Amino acid sequence: MTTSNLKSSILLAKKNAMRNKDKSTLGTLRLILADIKRVEVDERIEADDNRILIILDKMLKQRRDSINQYLSADREDLANIEKIEVEVINKFLPEPLNESEIKELILDAIKKSNASSIKDMGKVMEILKPKLQGRADIGSVSKKIKEFF
Repeated sequence: MTTSNLKSSILLAKKNAMRNKDKSTLGTLRLILADIKRVEVDERIEADDNRILIILDKMLKQRRDSINQYLSADREDLANIEKIEVEVINKFLPEPLNESEIKELILDAIKKSNASSIKDMGKVMEILKPKLQGRADIGSVSKKIKEFF
């Protein structure tokens, strides 16, 4: 069993955080590794880089939702903890796509899937999801796709 590049990077970052006594980063890295381990045990797989990106993307979305909820409840202290976790998770995600790159990918996916109406959105998303994983918010991309129909 070989360890994925992304998982190796996370493990190395964990060791560095332990050496540097960086408790907030270390805590987040432990959460990431625990989530990866949970998925590996539940699904009886060795998580590859793509699966780890999906896990990180989900964790990022959860943190962003929590930040919004904490801010609306005037809990700046808890929101700050979540913001730190977002920063750590972002270090392991690929560089985000800009608006023009996303638009280009959407147009290409529409062309490849021969989509002609909103009913074909599933086909378009099927093509886009692997390309966007960890690089763009899937929810906002689906809204942009609707603009093309």
